[in-house]
Amino acid sequence: MLDTPLMLVELSVMEQRYQAVSFVVHDGESVVEVARRLNVARQTVHAWLARYERGGLAALAATPTLC
Repeated sequence: MLDTPLMLVELSVMEQRYQAVSFVVHDGESVVEVARRLNVARQTVHAWLARYERGGLAALAATPTLC
């Protein structure tokens, strides 16, 4: 039993994106698992991975432009 109360912590958009990338790249989790856990589409996780590969953390922080 925990002595301290649990707190909900809201992640920034960039933190959520990096967490998703980290789960896939560093922890070896599948894109489907990560997408389900973070309640986003798997295509979104793939897009974050591609952006991270192209430009690192800065690319995850940037807002994508719409074509």
